[in-house]
Amino acid sequence: MPQSFACVYAHLIFSTKNRERTIKGEWAPRLNEYLVGILRQRKCELLAAGGVEDHVHLLISMSREIAISDLVRDVKSISSHWIHTTIPGSRAFAWQQGYSVFSVSQSGLADVKDYIARQEEHHAKRSFKNELLMFLKKHGVEYDERYMWD
Repeated sequence: MPQSFACVYAHLIFSTKNRERTIKGEWAPRLNEYLVGILRQRKCELLAAGGVEDHVHLLISMSREIAISDLVRDVKSISSHWIHTTIPGSRAFAWQQGYSVFSVSQSGLADVKDYIARQEEHHAKRSFKNELLMFLKKHGVEYDERYMWD
């Protein structure tokens, strides 16, 4: 086959370092806009973004030309630099070291978009830790909780 095709959707979740509540509502929309640009430069598309003060959810249409680990590294390092240089008083901001990513089928896109849009509602009832453990269990991902939280 002379051409390569891909249709890969990923639900990416990562937290601020130590789950500190440092993503403020007044600048979170600007962060999401900046993430669009980072992803676009890597030939990916941001389909949905949301979160609360201690973590973000991104629904991404992945490029076939970049590995997820490289994309996450770039998203976190470039956005962290942007936060440090753009948002007053944010020099101590940091993302956690790790991340979680889950595949999403075409038929599941609407549900994931809805879930991401309702983050405030979810986190009125459930902490980030509980949410992440739920996702890991739902997707059958093995984990050792001793090494999950930094």
